Order: sequence, then C-alpha cells, then structure tokens
Amino acid sequence: MEKFNNLYTFIDFAKGNRKYPENTANNLKSALKIFEKVLTEDELNSISLIEDRIEEIFINVINSNKNKSIGSLGTYKARLLRVINDYKKYGQNPSKIQDWMPRLRQGFGGQRKNSTALLNKKDKPDKTLSELSYPTHTPVDNIHKIELSLESNNKATLLIPKNIKNSEAETLKSIIDSLTKK
Repeated sequence: MEKFNNLYTFIDFAKGNRKYPENTANNLKSALKIFEKVLTEDELNSISLIEDRIEEIFINVINSNKNKSIGSLGTYKARLLRVINDYKKYGQNPSKIQDWMPRLRQGFGGQRKNSTALLNKKDKPDKTLSELSYPTHTPVDNIHKIELSLESNNKATLLIPKNIKNSEAETLKSIIDSLTKK
C-alpha cells in the first residue's frame, strides 16, 4: 500500500530533480496539509482509497475550511490529484523520473510566462496613464538632444526645447554653472 506521507517525499524528490519549481512544490504541500487533516486512518494508508473517495473527502475539507472560498479549495483538490497522478507515474518507480518532462505555464503566444501583465482586461483603472506620471516620450521634432562625453567615461544628455526663451536658457546655464567644481 502506498501511504499518504509518501506524497510529501515524492514532492521533495521531484523538486530536487527539477521537475517541480520550489513555489509549485510548496503549493502542492499546502494542498496535502489541508486534505491530511480530514483523512481517516485507512485513507492515510492508501492513496488509491483517497482517489476513490475524493468527493466525500472534498466535502469534509469544505466543511472544515469555511474561511476559504470554494474556488481555492477546488484548486487544492486539483493539486492533490495532480500529485497523486504524478506519483503514480513517476514516484513508484524513481528511474522513470528521468523521462518526465515537466509542464511549463504558458503565456501568450506559447512563450513561458515570467511575469503578469500590468493591466488585465478585468482590472478597472481609476486613472488614465497620463494622470499617473509625466510622459517619458517626447516628440523629437521640437527638441534638441545634445549628448556630451565627459571625463571618466561619463555622459550627459541634454533635452532642450527648440522654442526655449532667453530667460529659460539663462536659468539652465546657471544650473549647469552651479554643478561645476571650482
């Protein structure tokens, strides 16, 4: 018989063999802990018994975790079933783990998703982007861009409007003069 505690060992083994990222392994262990609290002695000693009784066990988990949403408890159930499935494929015979190609989360266009989008469609922005900050992009046609190479491999870039007034130019000149060491 395969015991429930074998799943914890399997998760650590899979993580050590880079089949589960650390955060995935932690999430799977959290799911096991939530379900472990409601399992009977017979179920703790038989993974196949857990699979057979998963719906009844899930109802007990719901009743024991009224502070959690049904959606998140459903996620925990899916994680438990995933671990059991992976354990049956790769955990009972550790040599099979070499053939295991872990599933990567996919973003748009089939690329691996490394970060989340800044705004989702479901998000409701309270301010437009122009209200949040000054734009960093300025049209090139009305600006002089002057790049200067300085000593010690330093570089200064000046962005000056074409229609600058004499008083504004004098203010800029004074600022630059104040930066120089005497």
